[in-house]
Amino acid sequence: MSNKRKFIIPFVIIIILSAGYLIADSILFDGVKPKAINVNGFQAKYFAKDNLTNKTAIILIGGGQWGDYWANEFSHKEMVALSLPYTGIEGLPKLPEDIDLEYFENAIKWLRSQKEVNSEKIIVMGASRNAELALVIASTFTNTIKGVIAYSPSSVSWSNTVLPYNSNELKPSWKYKGIDIPFIPMEKLSGNMSDKVELIDYWEKGLSKTDLVENASIKVETISGPILLFSGIDDKVWPSAKMANMIEKRLEENYFTYAIKNIQYENAGHLISRNPEQKTDLRTGKINLEGREFEYEFGGSDSGDYKAKKDAKMKLMEFLKGI
Repeated sequence: MSNKRKFIIPFVIIIILSAGYLIADSILFDGVKPKAINVNGFQAKYFAKDNLTNKTAIILIGGGQWGDYWANEFSHKEMVALSLPYTGIEGLPKLPEDIDLEYFENAIKWLRSQKEVNSEKIIVMGASRNAELALVIASTFTNTIKGVIAYSPSSVSWSNTVLPYNSNELKPSWKYKGIDIPFIPMEKLSGNMSDKVELIDYWEKGLSKTDLVENASIKVETISGPILLFSGIDDKVWPSAKMANMIEKRLEENYFTYAIKNIQYENAGHLISRNPEQKTDLRTGKINLEGREFEYEFGGSDSGDYKAKKDAKMKLMEFLKGI
């Protein structure tokens, strides 16, 4: 066999295998392949089927696997989605502190200019601290954001020091045009003599600072659209059901004219925003505090979380149909 032929045969095999992989990938892939966006100072993944026009768009605050999952689900329902990280990847801040809302404003402006998007039907969605941020964004950009979906939400803005890996210097988590978004200042979470920490006690201590809560409360009454809140009554990470009730009370006191749904689930914990198709037995997490590892509870139960996730997804899709 000639040297030339020895070279050609493996080259042809590689081509055939590559083509086969691409064909199989095309056949087996059951999603909408996102378009990577890195323009106007923001980074994201854009999910939209071909030939769509004038559709509801959802911005998934925080991006990542969570954002990509939900973005793909929405794109299957003839909607458009933007999975939008803001920390933790190259070119973005390392920590969720001093985050400028202009970053999200740039993403909103870009999204409004896309032919697939109805600029009057842009929604923000987040979970946990990203739900806090989603509510802050919607209450800031009232002319462009027309609704909010918040899983395990917060009713207030918190300082950067709520997470142990943030800097030791007290800072706002969010700011806009050089002005800090008012927040509840918190001491950094610390450990104890045991191997467990009760996270919910930490947040309850923050909410007990009644002189600061009003100033740090998110101005949800300024939001220009309906609000959908999901929380687990047994959330042991932070008091999301309590804070959802605080949001609802504030809206009622300010005669909010849009729909508000405050949906709470028995036997459900903090993780109800996760993939509703997957059952999980994940009941605890790990956190490193001052060089030691501690365990904390998410709350809820396997069956309680699963039922909540399934029901919440159904209600979420109904909510979006009504936008």
